[in-house]
Amino acid sequence: MPTSIDPQPADDELECGRCGAHFHYELTRCPNCGVNLYEPEDDADSPGHKQNRPASMNRNAIGARLEGLVRRITKKTYPADQLFGAAINQAVLFDNLRVKAGGNPETAERLIDFERQQAPQGNRLLWLERAIQRWERDNRANKN
Repeated sequence: MPTSIDPQPADDELECGRCGAHFHYELTRCPNCGVNLYEPEDDADSPGHKQNRPASMNRNAIGARLEGLVRRITKKTYPADQLFGAAINQAVLFDNLRVKAGGNPETAERLIDFERQQAPQGNRLLWLERAIQRWERDNRANKN
């Protein structure tokens, strides 16, 4: 029985801590408010946060924070490719793999699952790329 009236995120979704929007777990920014999930603002004030990071990462983080601040002040939205670039790339690669697998999405998912077992530390984009490479290599060998 649900403990909340609000709809809960699906298994492959996260809830933004800032605005409450639900989005796919592999995105790095919330598509609603643009918050960077891997550089939360609250962590910047914690003791020792900047001392443990290289100077180049501190400069990149400062630049990203400044950009975010300017975007909030000017109410300028983030470009779609910045927010959804990884998701779009994954969709294109999955479609490519699905076509190679005879149009069967279940077969494509099985190929991705095999690559996930081979490299569990990877991400879906890596697994898709490797599944396509393996399919092409195996089918090239079968044609000869």
